[in-house]
Amino acid sequence: MNQIELKAHFAVSAEKLYKAWLSPVHHGAMSYGGEAHIDPAVGGQFDCGDQYVWGSNLELEPFRRIVQSWRTTDFGEDQPDTRLELNFTDTEDGCELNLVHNGFPEDQVADYLHGWNEFYLVPMKVYFGG
Repeated sequence: MNQIELKAHFAVSAEKLYKAWLSPVHHGAMSYGGEAHIDPAVGGQFDCGDQYVWGSNLELEPFRRIVQSWRTTDFGEDQPDTRLELNFTDTEDGCELNLVHNGFPEDQVADYLHGWNEFYLVPMKVYFGG
């Protein structure tokens, strides 16, 4: 299976970005919008983008790391969940987000690479600065 790795800098602390990712209010506002439902605990379920994306929180290290199972309505029923790992690192002027998404077929890499940029990283830069 394939992997996408992206890095981005934001003008907020790692703590603030981490909390926003796990907040139903902030997650929708900082991304492409739509309703989000998030149980911010290990094993907690989430969906966002009006239920386009859903999964569960596999690992949480407060203000440092989030690991989630992740899938969209584009996945076939027989396609397993993918794995999303987010690492948050404070910098002198904000924080760096390192996003690693893997486990999807090669023919979906370009679509999800585009999606992460257009529907998350670009709107997050507008929302948080950076």
